[in-house]
Amino acid sequence: MNPLPEIADPFSRNEEERALLVTADGSHTLFSAELNEHYHSMNGAMQESLHVYIHAGFNLCKKEAIRVLELGFGTGLNAFLTALEAEKRKIKVSYIALEKYPLSPQIIEKLNYSHLNKNLFSAIHAAEWEKDCFINPFFSLQKIKIDFRDYDYLCRPDVVYYDAFAPDKQPEVWSQEIFDALYRTLSAGGILTTYSAKGTVRRMMLQSGFRVERLPGPPGKREMLRATSARSNFLN
Repeated sequence: MNPLPEIADPFSRNEEERALLVTADGSHTLFSAELNEHYHSMNGAMQESLHVYIHAGFNLCKKEAIRVLELGFGTGLNAFLTALEAEKRKIKVSYIALEKYPLSPQIIEKLNYSHLNKNLFSAIHAAEWEKDCFINPFFSLQKIKIDFRDYDYLCRPDVVYYDAFAPDKQPEVWSQEIFDALYRTLSAGGILTTYSAKGTVRRMMLQSGFRVERLPGPPGKREMLRATSARSNFLN
């Protein structure tokens, strides 16, 4: 992909610009003062992640070994919930997470998700960046510090979580080029889910070749998008 202008770093200037907030379901989110944007829905961070990424995406894949690619690791909530689900279903998950601006340990330790499984949450965040780390018998994790636009998209995932900041906040990472790359890399019948329901995002998905559905959104949001690869098995 061609290099593009730098995306604004939401937190590079002042750690205090990150506010820790409690959402409606009791789970934490963060607020970026620079982008004027929350990491998750204030109507429920955990509810949103479960609804958009686990129930509408991951759980539709019935393979015994699933490859997941996440665009926007953030607080690690999606990875954590996926690891919990992998353990529950007794399936193997290989998880790759792209994140240009990892959170500091000081912020991570304040998040209240770990009550579901403190050791697992800690292991996910303790995992070394840029390495494929074995978290437990069901979950391996590779966290990559990279701009979405610079990734090679050769990993052949079965499920993609598109969890970047909103298109009107960081339009650079909601591009036709990235959706084209995701369509090429997804396995046959692969699934991409995102909280965004913007028409521009849907049109880019369609142009890439995806089948696109508008689904009921999580609490406080009317709709979300799910895209499915229409590629044939012989292409993989």
